[in-house]
Amino acid sequence: MVGKVARGNGTKGDEMSGGTTGAGSGLVSLTEIQDAARRLASVVVRTPLIPVAGLEPPLLVKPESLQPTGSFKLRGAYAAITASEQAARQRGVIAHSSGNHGHAVADAAALLGVRAVVVVPRTAPKVKTDAIEYYGAELVRVEPTLTARIAATEKLIAEHGYVLIPPFDDRAVIAGQGTVGLEITADYPQVGLVLVPVSGGGLISGIAAAVRAACPAAAVVGVEPELAADARESFRRGERVSWPSADVQRTVADALRVEQVGALPFAHIRELVADMVTVTEDEMLAAVRLLASQARLVAEPGGAAAVAAWLYHRDELPEATMPVAVVSGGNIDPKLLAATLAGD
Repeated sequence: MVGKVARGNGTKGDEMSGGTTGAGSGLVSLTEIQDAARRLASVVVRTPLIPVAGLEPPLLVKPESLQPTGSFKLRGAYAAITASEQAARQRGVIAHSSGNHGHAVADAAALLGVRAVVVVPRTAPKVKTDAIEYYGAELVRVEPTLTARIAATEKLIAEHGYVLIPPFDDRAVIAGQGTVGLEITADYPQVGLVLVPVSGGGLISGIAAAVRAACPAAAVVGVEPELAADARESFRRGERVSWPSADVQRTVADALRVEQVGALPFAHIRELVADMVTVTEDEMLAAVRLLASQARLVAEPGGAAAVAAWLYHRDELPEATMPVAVVSGGNIDPKLLAATLAGD
C-alpha cells in the first residue's frame, strides 16, 4: 500500500542527506533548521497565524492541525527520514509513537517509497492507528509504556536493520519541528511570547532554537497537562525526571503522555525556554471548544494545551502584546470531539 499519496516529489532530501539521523552534538543550529525547511518545502503546509475571535488580550494561533497528517509531526518525520542515508533507509524505517509521530512517519515513508513499521501503545486512539495503516505502514501494538515501545522497536531493528526515526530525541527531528518557529518569526518578527505544548520536547526545542535565534528577547514557554507534567518538574529541578506510566496515562491528552522529556530536548529547554506551566483536563477541553467555535479549528486536547494556558494561566506567563500559541495537532477521536462540543 506504500505510495497512496502524491504530494511533493519524494526526492528533495536525497541530495542533502548529510549523514545519519541524530549525528552531531550541542544544540540544533539555525542552519540545520533552515536546511530542514528546504527539504520540507513541497511536503508540509506553511500554516498561517490566525487570530482567535473574541479574545482580549488577543491571541494568534499557529494551526499545525492543518498539516496533511493533522499534526506538526510530519515536519520532523520527513526531515529525519531524508537526513538518513538513502541506502540505509531503503531497508525500511521504524518509529515508536503514541500516534501522531507514527502517522507522520507512515505518510513520509509513503511519499519516499520506503517501508515503514510503527510501534504504538495498545491504547492509541483508533483515529490515529487507522491513519497509520492507511499509509501502508505495519502496525505493532505493545503495552502503554515508553519502555515497552522502545524495547519492541530495538528488537525489530536488530532483526531487520530498520532505520530508527525517533519521536523527539533526535537532531534531525528537532530541526524539522523548528521550521514551525522559522515560520512564526518570518510572519511576525516582533513576536514576544510563543506557547508550545510539550510531550517529549522535540517541538519546543526546535521552536525555541528558531525563535530565539531570530528574536533573542522573545520568551518560549512550554505547556503540559497537570497529569503528565514530567517536563515541568524536570525544568524546575534542573535534571530529567521520569513519571510512572500509569500517572501520565490519566490525561485525556494522549499526544502528551510521555513519561520523560528527551535528553537532547532537555538541553534545549534548559538553555532556551523561559518557563513551563501546566493546564487541567477541563481547561484543555474548554480550549478545544473555543478553537472550534471561535477559530473554526479542530484540535485534540494536547494540541489545544497552549491555548488553554493563555485562557486560564495568563498571570503565570510573561507579558506580551500579541502572543502565539501553537495548536500542535487535531487528531481527536470523533466521539470525544462531539462530547466536548456538547459540553458533556
